[in-house]
Amino acid sequence: MCSEDQAIEILNRGGVVAIPTETVYGLAAQIDKPEALKKIFQTKERPFFDPLIVHVYSAQQAKDYCDEWPPVAQILADNFWPGPLTLVLPKNEKISPLITAGLDTVGLRCPRHEKTLSILRKIQIPLAAPSANKFGKTSPTSAQHVAESLPGIQVLDGGECEVGIESTIVAVKTEPQLQIELLRPGMVPWGEIKKTLKNYTVEYIEGNKEILAPGSLDDHYMPDIPLVLLEQNMSDKTLLDSVNKKLKLHFSSFVNMDLPEENYMAARVLYSRLREAGKCKEDFIVLKVKPFMLEEAWAPLWDRLKKASSLKI
Repeated sequence: MCSEDQAIEILNRGGVVAIPTETVYGLAAQIDKPEALKKIFQTKERPFFDPLIVHVYSAQQAKDYCDEWPPVAQILADNFWPGPLTLVLPKNEKISPLITAGLDTVGLRCPRHEKTLSILRKIQIPLAAPSANKFGKTSPTSAQHVAESLPGIQVLDGGECEVGIESTIVAVKTEPQLQIELLRPGMVPWGEIKKTLKNYTVEYIEGNKEILAPGSLDDHYMPDIPLVLLEQNMSDKTLLDSVNKKLKLHFSSFVNMDLPEENYMAARVLYSRLREAGKCKEDFIVLKVKPFMLEEAWAPLWDRLKKASSLKI
């Protein structure tokens, strides 16, 4: 673990450090240090085609790294920053192609965590910071999770993450007309974004066909043992037989995992429960899908669960 001053020293000399946000812990590097950016990818074993989110301390700072900052971007920032919303906008030359995977857009977010905001204000350089874990695995929501996932990386302990899953990501496009595209659902609801922009004529698009944002791959957030989403009632034996047949394995036991019905509470504990279940001696995890999990408010959690799961029955 490290102090805030130690974290700043590491970042200034071109290192990486794990920082807390309200969503998950991030593995941070200053965006003006190419070798540090490369170290993010190396440490996480992350492919270079997966873009990084850039963290800023204000909308004013975000503007300095954009080729375009339309009025709707300012409205969304005014309403949801600091907070779990990432805006994807045209980048300028200050943003390295390492960060954007060669794309001409960049994801920008102002995190709602005072320790990280304090670092951003003091160093005056934005931080690229994907989740502080190995690529494709369950994201960390505590300093201890980071220590387990990335031993040897210094961590600024900011307590348990308040939100618990990654930010909502939307792309703001102005040509040929104003478009807002949902690239990843999160705890800033899609409906709230639409309500905020009710005075604008906007075309809304859900789902992306390209990797324009983190978390776009089908397999992500994976626990250490397989997660099975169970949508029907069946005996334990029938379940085991079905899982073994579909996965072509020889499992003999499983552990059940539950989540709270309230979506905000479920988001807060989702990754910690996946991690806990993954440490057990059983062969796989079972989450019994309940009707409330299919409601619109659960869309961000369902997105994570589908990508974390190996099988749905």
